[in-house]
Amino acid sequence: MNEKVMLIDVSKCTACRGCQVACKQWNRLPAEKTQQRGTHQNPPDLTPATWNLVRFTEIPLKEGGVRWLFRKDNCMHCEDAACQRACPVPGCIFKTAEGAIVIDTEKCIGCEYCVNVCPFEIPRFDSATKKVYKCTLCWDRIGNGQIPACAKTCGPGAVTFGPKEKMIAQAHARAKALGGDATVYGDKFVQGTHVMYVLPEKVRMYEKLAINPSVPVSVYLWKDFLKPVSVLAIGAALVGTFFHYIIKGPKRPEEGGE
Repeated sequence: MNEKVMLIDVSKCTACRGCQVACKQWNRLPAEKTQQRGTHQNPPDLTPATWNLVRFTEIPLKEGGVRWLFRKDNCMHCEDAACQRACPVPGCIFKTAEGAIVIDTEKCIGCEYCVNVCPFEIPRFDSATKKVYKCTLCWDRIGNGQIPACAKTCGPGAVTFGPKEKMIAQAHARAKALGGDATVYGDKFVQGTHVMYVLPEKVRMYEKLAINPSVPVSVYLWKDFLKPVSVLAIGAALVGTFFHYIIKGPKRPEEGGE
């Protein structure tokens, strides 16, 4: 089994944002101009050119001051990926043997179906290119036996990468060691994700982290029923046109409708 998992232990994250820089460098993503908004989080959100972001959550303390919670945010690379199910273009969104969910931007038509159905609100649409972009789990690296750039550069060891079963066991052992409200996030949603967290606090404490993520029912309806029916309808229309041409020949302008 080649499945791999990226494990993010947020209890070890120092918000150095080395992972953000590494992601930019490896994927040749441009820098973005931002403004000071009263927080160290920068940029304010994921974008078509920022696939990896360290989120800062401020928790006010009764005695004054704040407590910081840091979380590395990027695509979760779901086993049952809503984006892949919803995409109408064959082969545009595919899954690798290691578990990476990848968008082939050459095939992307910019319909934004993947943006609308993602339970983690990850893919970002670029109005300039009319394409959608997101983290690829460095599939070009892991396919060649290397680890993702963000994991490679993480000094505190908050980001690790390895075989799925090993990472899951490591995650639960770490959560148990932390105790309190520590939990493992990602192993039970959408048939499991290939990016998982060890959270020292309850899920609701972390900004923009879905409480109970799931694939929308509309996606199953589209993928398993409506899409095949629409394809059959289009196919029937093409077959009808073909036989009309064979039997009666091409329609001339003066013939009008039948």
